[in-house]
Amino acid sequence: MAKASKDYFGLGRVLSLILAIIPITALICGFLTRLKEGKILAAILRVVLGWNVIWIVDIILMALNGRILRLLNI
Repeated sequence: MAKASKDYFGLGRVLSLILAIIPITALICGFLTRLKEGKILAAILRVVLGWNVIWIVDIILMALNGRILRLLNI
């Protein structure tokens, strides 16, 4: 099972925040992070829904606690 530490491959908080601000990198990194955790359905939903509210929420959560939104934990 994947370790639930910092998101975006264990990168630092500032670098992860920069990656979260850029839409295409946020989509790719969020997708790959969820795949790395073994959450295939959550990764697919991130691609389908990732261009709207999830992207804004990811930026806020990354700034506040260094983690992206966990929409599904199945």
